[in-house]
Amino acid sequence: MTNPNRLADHYQRALRADEVLAQIDAHYPAGPTLHQLAPLDQLHIGGVAASSRLLERLNPDAHCKVLDIGAGLGGLMRLGASLGFQMTGLDITHGFSALNKALSSRVTQPDSIPLTWVTGNASALPFADNGFDAVLFQHSLLNMPDAARVIAESRRVLRPGGQLVMHEVVSGPNMAQLRYPVPWASSSEHSHLMTTAELTRLLETAGFRLEHMEDWSKIALEWRQRQRQKEQTPRQAVLSPQWVFGERFINMGKNLVDNLAQGAIKVVEIQASC
Repeated sequence: MTNPNRLADHYQRALRADEVLAQIDAHYPAGPTLHQLAPLDQLHIGGVAASSRLLERLNPDAHCKVLDIGAGLGGLMRLGASLGFQMTGLDITHGFSALNKALSSRVTQPDSIPLTWVTGNASALPFADNGFDAVLFQHSLLNMPDAARVIAESRRVLRPGGQLVMHEVVSGPNMAQLRYPVPWASSSEHSHLMTTAELTRLLETAGFRLEHMEDWSKIALEWRQRQRQKEQTPRQAVLSPQWVFGERFINMGKNLVDNLAQGAIKVVEIQASC
């Protein structure tokens, strides 16, 4: 069983929140754009493009109230708000929720709907039944040891006809070759990958109807390879994942490429309705 405090420590141990905010204030005194924040707050394979594609599965008129489970530093939330969604972000790591809120206060989005931040556990969502039109997972279910309970909770807070959309890492055919550390885990303690078949079966058992499933692994590998080249360029980036993960990210980034290339992991997009 994953210890929530140890999981939060994995994400918070190298987080330099005050330095991040000082860096942003110094380089973007008028406020950063979403794309300028992306190297820091889009901490998933695929970056802004992946988040945009995920949100394209929804319609802000029909799915206005959206819960982002595992919101991290809020890149998906702020992008969703800019498109007209009413975003609530939940994360188990309080340091992430606090920095998420501070980052949002610095972004100028005059037409965006206000955001809501909650520190909490996806296994016991602190929300009423039928309160959301959509629930999003972006590289977050992989940290959750009791996926069945998390999916059941997601089903509970969704209204009838609500949508669940995932951009998730799952186990590949060569899972035994998985190398650590990776951004979501330093060891197997916090990594809870399922196969695509196991995940879709879990959704159907919880009462969801599968509407869309697509393997993004090839796109994910190509994107990660491009990012790896950028990270090895001898220049000082204004923002990068190292502000969150520290020097560990050097190995994390390399291992992501290797894990994708060797088929230890896959990246999938899934949409289901209830």
